[in-house]
Amino acid sequence: MKIPINQERLAHTFVQLCEIDSPSRKEKGVSDYLRRTFHEQGAVSIVEDNSAQQTGSDCGNLIVSFPGNSPKQETIFFACHMDTVEPGSGVQVVQTGDIFTSRGDTVLGSDDKSGIAALIELIWILQENRIAHGPLELLFTTCEEIGLLGAKALDCTRLTAAYGYALDSTGIDRIITGAPAANKLKIEVHGLAAHAGLHPEQGISALCLTANAITNLRLGRLDEESTANFGIIHGGVATNIIPDHITIEGEVRSHSLQKLAAHTAEIQRTFQQVMEGCPFPPSLAPTALEHPCPSPFPPEQQNENETPALDFSPSVSINVQLEYPAMRLEMSDPVLARVKKAGINLGRTLEFQVAGGGSDANIFNSFGLPTAIIATGMDKVHTTDECLDLKDLIRLTELLVAITVA
Repeated sequence: MKIPINQERLAHTFVQLCEIDSPSRKEKGVSDYLRRTFHEQGAVSIVEDNSAQQTGSDCGNLIVSFPGNSPKQETIFFACHMDTVEPGSGVQVVQTGDIFTSRGDTVLGSDDKSGIAALIELIWILQENRIAHGPLELLFTTCEEIGLLGAKALDCTRLTAAYGYALDSTGIDRIITGAPAANKLKIEVHGLAAHAGLHPEQGISALCLTANAITNLRLGRLDEESTANFGIIHGGVATNIIPDHITIEGEVRSHSLQKLAAHTAEIQRTFQQVMEGCPFPPSLAPTALEHPCPSPFPPEQQNENETPALDFSPSVSINVQLEYPAMRLEMSDPVLARVKKAGINLGRTLEFQVAGGGSDANIFNSFGLPTAIIATGMDKVHTTDECLDLKDLIRLTELLVAITVA
């Protein structure tokens, strides 16, 4: 199957997209660019939904429809997200041969603008070569990078497609058929503040309690289907105050809902056990109050009125939210059968894999819209070393054409 690709135009489109600032919640620049482009291409419908009210973005999700010219083919959809991670403002693309990078002080933005550029070129190819195809719906979401917020706020009844493809993964010629569910955890540990120099015995360090709990947890890869991580910690107000409040945030992922629940419960149980096993500070025990340790500081620097009550004990509050559900497709599903046929028509061997990350596709599948994930060639994403090979972008575009006409 020979597919004519305008390589210069494809590269130019990609560079233009990358150099439009679109951090999460500020995607309007890309949305406006897409509106102009698809209007020029003759889209029959360009609709922006009202998801911004829920996401806080400066624009909504964009749904673009193109009519088919082959009555035998059903409607399918392709999806990309418009936002990028930080540092993603002021991107200047550097092209060295076929390799695109940033100047090194920002991400490139190939996540997910490689997919967007390929979709724009797809429409040009279909029109210029009068290729027979079914109706197409193109979906561009906001706020994917900060919790799949645009996808979660989407009214899926706006789509008429039977199934579709999210263009959002590293590698090339790779199809993701399964992804884990994830629980987001926010844990707040409450201890007892005290002056770290005057009365350290009267404090209970929330930081030490948190560290004790984390030390007793299993983190990283838990089993062949599950992972856990804590990546954010906040707390403390000064170096001379024993911290009484620490907040940590993390996640548990698993392809098994049973394991997801079990690993999450293990974290909750461990923190509760640490709180219950914490003894009173020495200065709170009756004997300590009757025979306080002499202070090396003069009386005017001591405040005996700050002695806390005897009934204090540390506590923890744990908030668990399902960040996204798991997804799993079968090779017999039409969405995979179609892309497999496209690969055969191109003479390629596609890799069908289960991955460890979550994306908009998790949400679409939970809506009852079977969605496979297609790798776009993006590499070293979420870093300032991010790059994309033009040859991979061309291969992606060829695959999209083959899927459309399969």
